[in-house]
Amino acid sequence: MAKMLQRAAPWSPSRRSDRAEPHVRTLEHEDTLELCEFAAEDPVANVFIAAHVLASGTAGPTASGAEILGAFDGDGRLTAACWLGANIVPVGMGEAAAPAFADVIRATDRRFASIFGPAGATLALYNGLPGRHAREVRAVQPLMALEGGPSLRPDPLVRITTLDDFHAVAPACVAMFEEEVGYSPVVGGSDNYYRRVRQLIQQGHSMARFGDDGQVLFKAELGAVSSAVTQVQGVWVNPSHRGMGLSHGGMAAVVAFARRLAPTVSLYVNDYNYRARACYERVGFERVGTFATVLF
Repeated sequence: MAKMLQRAAPWSPSRRSDRAEPHVRTLEHEDTLELCEFAAEDPVANVFIAAHVLASGTAGPTASGAEILGAFDGDGRLTAACWLGANIVPVGMGEAAAPAFADVIRATDRRFASIFGPAGATLALYNGLPGRHAREVRAVQPLMALEGGPSLRPDPLVRITTLDDFHAVAPACVAMFEEEVGYSPVVGGSDNYYRRVRQLIQQGHSMARFGDDGQVLFKAELGAVSSAVTQVQGVWVNPSHRGMGLSHGGMAAVVAFARRLAPTVSLYVNDYNYRARACYERVGFERVGTFATVLF
């Protein structure tokens, strides 16, 4: 872990991202290699964009409508980036570069569910979008990472889910989302959300422990997977089984599996969720930075 902590801190501006008045444009396929190299400067903080490029094979716009903005200095080097899809995700962006990206985003008619990423850039982007009023701003979310195996024994009953489990996993995912975000992800239509749940199951990135009645007792997903890092999301314990320690062995099992895909496992968590933070620390995670999330 000491080696990881020597990397550029996720909340600090990149040395390449402080030049004033950068030129911002939509990235194209020809920018893919440079974006990958740029994201690799901080693989834990930038796992989302690395996973996106790995899956899509390009830095250019995709069929889903997602695009990546890039800022370039006077020498034509990429100095910062920002993913625009269902959410806004800054990449290697110093606070000084955020206004230029905000100018471009303000000019679009797109609606976004959130902004999330390194805290300084996330909050600076939000401050540059005065017409977008947030439902909630989570300004301090410890970014945690683990290199090596879990420090606790994995729960042997936690397993990778299959599509046969969808009928049990989907309600658990909805319950987690409602508890975490404050509204149902299926209001106005469930197709998109359930499609994402199925996708995670089909990718083998969904894990759960089931009770005798078939209900999910513990679950988690690998929301982003690059060649260097996996990012855990959606950790949830059934309310009827909380306080029994299921999260400790469950997270250890998730880490053991995730490390088959990449050497480092990461996640970010609300600073006020002391119980979850204590669990992650017991499993072996260490804080390596600070994220923030703005929910619209």
